[in-house]
Amino acid sequence: MLAGMRSYGQYCAIAKALDVVGDRWSLLIVRELWYRGPSRFTDLRGGLPGIATNLLTTRLQDLERGEVLVRVSAPPPAPASTVLYSLTDRGRELRSVLTSLASFGAPLARRYDEGEHFRHHWLHMPVMAYLRDHDPNGPRKCLRVGTAEDGLDVLVCAGDLSVSIADASVTPDAQMTGPPDTLVALINGRHTLAEARDRGLEVTGDSSLLGRIWGASEGPAGAGRRGGSTEPQTAGVSK
Repeated sequence: MLAGMRSYGQYCAIAKALDVVGDRWSLLIVRELWYRGPSRFTDLRGGLPGIATNLLTTRLQDLERGEVLVRVSAPPPAPASTVLYSLTDRGRELRSVLTSLASFGAPLARRYDEGEHFRHHWLHMPVMAYLRDHDPNGPRKCLRVGTAEDGLDVLVCAGDLSVSIADASVTPDAQMTGPPDTLVALINGRHTLAEARDRGLEVTGDSSLLGRIWGASEGPAGAGRRGGSTEPQTAGVSK
């Protein structure tokens, strides 16, 4: 057992893993660092609505003791005193754990209850699981899901698709917003684009980009209404 950390006191690998990451909020901190990369304390707090500042401090200290994350200095031009939190190699091994948890939680995320917190960058995992660039010969394009302040940028280029936290300095080619459950259902193929529009999806800019990503008016490859599974192992939204 690591000094200063609570323990189940069991000689079992699962119990020992939970000694390190089993406390409330711990795995959600790992989620934020996976999606965001090295992050400031304030960035983490913004992605973890509901956590108290002192509790976040405690959890970060616990995860650092558990060698899940490390504190590093921010690169220039940030002041040298700016501290970032970054996953270690050991911490990045938890990606498969989060993927399995997302698969387990996907059926629970079918309905959005009013009052639940939501951040668009939490869609990172289902976007990567379901969406594709169906026009590899098309130009490089950016779709923003959400807003510059709370959004996810989906970049398609040469048949590849990548995602990142929205960059306010970038003007996307298209932008879409809508109710959280509508966005989830569109991404995982339970709604077509037309159905999503009927349920509150709003699109500005180059709407043809959505056709490129979803494959015309259908849902994502292998996940639509025509026989594909709607619950692949990496689906889901962490909450």
